[in-house]
Amino acid sequence: MERHESAVEDRTAAEDDSSRGDDRHAAHEGEHDGHAGHGDHAAQFRDRFWLTLVLSIPVVIWAPMIQDWFGYTAPQFAGDGLIAPVLGSIIFFYGGWPFLTGAKAEIRPWQPGMMLLIAMAITVAYVASLATSLGLFDTEIWWELALLIAVMLLGHWVEMRAVGQARGALAALAEMMPDEAERLTDDGDTETVKVTELQVGDVVLVRPGARVPADGEIVEGAADVDESMITGESTPVARGEGERVVAATVVADASLRVKVDAVGDDTTLAGIQQMVEQAQESKSKTQRLADRTAALLFYIAVVAAAITAGVWVAAGQPDFALNRSVTVLVIACPHALGLAIPLVTAISTSKSARSGILVKDRLALEAMRNIDTVLFDKTGTLTLGQHRVTDTATTGDIALEEMLRLAGAVEADSEHPLARAIHAHAKEQAGELPTASGFASMTGRGVKAEVEGAAVAVGGPALLRDLEVTVPDDLAEQIERWRERGAAILYVVRDEQIIGALALEDQVREVSRQAIAQLHQAGVSVAMITGDAQQVADAVAAELDIDEVFAEVLPEDKDAQVAELQQQGRSVAMVGDGINDAPALARADVGIAIGAGTDVAIESAGIILASDDPRGVVAIRQLSQATYRKMVQNLWWAAGYNIVALPLAAGVLAPWGIILPIAVGAILMSTSTVVVALNAQLLRRIELDLDAAGA
Repeated sequence: MERHESAVEDRTAAEDDSSRGDDRHAAHEGEHDGHAGHGDHAAQFRDRFWLTLVLSIPVVIWAPMIQDWFGYTAPQFAGDGLIAPVLGSIIFFYGGWPFLTGAKAEIRPWQPGMMLLIAMAITVAYVASLATSLGLFDTEIWWELALLIAVMLLGHWVEMRAVGQARGALAALAEMMPDEAERLTDDGDTETVKVTELQVGDVVLVRPGARVPADGEIVEGAADVDESMITGESTPVARGEGERVVAATVVADASLRVKVDAVGDDTTLAGIQQMVEQAQESKSKTQRLADRTAALLFYIAVVAAAITAGVWVAAGQPDFALNRSVTVLVIACPHALGLAIPLVTAISTSKSARSGILVKDRLALEAMRNIDTVLFDKTGTLTLGQHRVTDTATTGDIALEEMLRLAGAVEADSEHPLARAIHAHAKEQAGELPTASGFASMTGRGVKAEVEGAAVAVGGPALLRDLEVTVPDDLAEQIERWRERGAAILYVVRDEQIIGALALEDQVREVSRQAIAQLHQAGVSVAMITGDAQQVADAVAAELDIDEVFAEVLPEDKDAQVAELQQQGRSVAMVGDGINDAPALARADVGIAIGAGTDVAIESAGIILASDDPRGVVAIRQLSQATYRKMVQNLWWAAGYNIVALPLAAGVLAPWGIILPIAVGAILMSTSTVVVALNAQLLRRIELDLDAAGA
């Protein structure tokens, strides 16, 4: 409450320097199947896919099995028998290399997944085909090996393209720091130095509109400081001699001399940076559905192949045992499994982007369907982050229009957010305003000017103390009610007599009510967290019917509050737009950044709302549920045929003359791939509530 009252009492003219980065929607891709999945890996899969596809064409054309199926004869020439072995070997080692190295990464901790399953299938297919080409075996499936690798490369390329690249939250935090500072020398002059050269004890000059280069104590000067990116406060805070300022905050209207007491990793901003890093590292590394399915199929395939070999060897048919075991191991890895999740991911992220929802982390989108608590930041998320005049009152026989005309005229030359709100309200209610002269800002008290021959001032309680005037009784009761709900209160004084007062409050978004009502209808609990005073938070919560309120919260407390909710067994989605929200966004099960927010908030989140409409949270949940359903369906289509195919491949019905050749298994795999692709396309037909998405 102290900071909030101070911002009202010591209000003075200030410029808003909340600059935003343009490239805020860069996406981030985390680890992928045993190796980092940044943009260079997407390019790697792309390049390997196209070359593999080109090399696969002659392998398929000259494959005897394909020629028999389609009834044609490929051109014959000397050495044509080497086409499949040579190109197939290149495809295996070049196109299959990411899967072989990925399998190695899964083997070391023994966490079998998609990479190990793919590597097993292509290795068995390669060894069997090579052995056949050398006359040691009778199962040549070069064409199947080539297409299997090509499809898997395509799936991983599509997946990584859907996720994109990231600059990262930590880099965005670092960019908030100025590169240079003006350090005072012993003779009183200033010298420009790099921020990295500052030491504890140095005194720096921070000019109006500049960012503070390091944490420190003000030794000379007083000014409003925009600390919103650190504390979440919705208005600039007045700071004077003896008070601390922190790195990256913006000095608004006057110069400050600051004695540095923390640099580098010891600054508040660096602390937030470290919290973001720790929160990201502590985030659950939940395996994707496809990996869990692949792990299950791996064990099933190995066990089935071993049983198959043992049974047929015991039956006295070792050659048949080897043939059946190879068939089991190859067809256990369906082509469609590599596309089941990436296709749905690509379509859902594309569809969501057209609805104003940018998905950076597919795990976040998947987790959104299980969220039971949504924690909203207040300022800039549920509210506009802009104050407006919500109430006015006059004393004695002063007309309301007269009071507004005078207040609006004085504030016309001020750039302070509160001043702009008063000026706009006065013009709307009183029409044309008189011209003020002799405008002056009274640091820590307010502003004053001469209007129509009278000395008029507008300011908070500090102004009244300076003028030694008291609030009239007929205003006191009304002002107390404003104060109880946390409104900022400014007084209008004419010729040292109070003639009225104005209440200003952060404006609640109209769409916030709809968003919270829709979440309640879905059975989701809604909480709000803010750095503002308890009265301010309670007033907003009451207006929006919010279930829980956490007020006067510092950045580290936001992060801790999310962790506490998670310890209670809740699945938490955090929605915010400020730097102070970044650790909490990273810690939450799902971090959702409002697109109008800071780079850091966006980089720390898994999902971004391109608009500033909180109803997009409802649309995200709807998309998450639809995407998950489609993923599960595709996994069944991709792997479900193994329920029938594996027993047939193992030769269960061989005594009755029913044997599943590898070629027929390949047809089944191709069919499941087509079904998966068509089923994924159906996701495009799902209608998202565009109003909820804020599109």
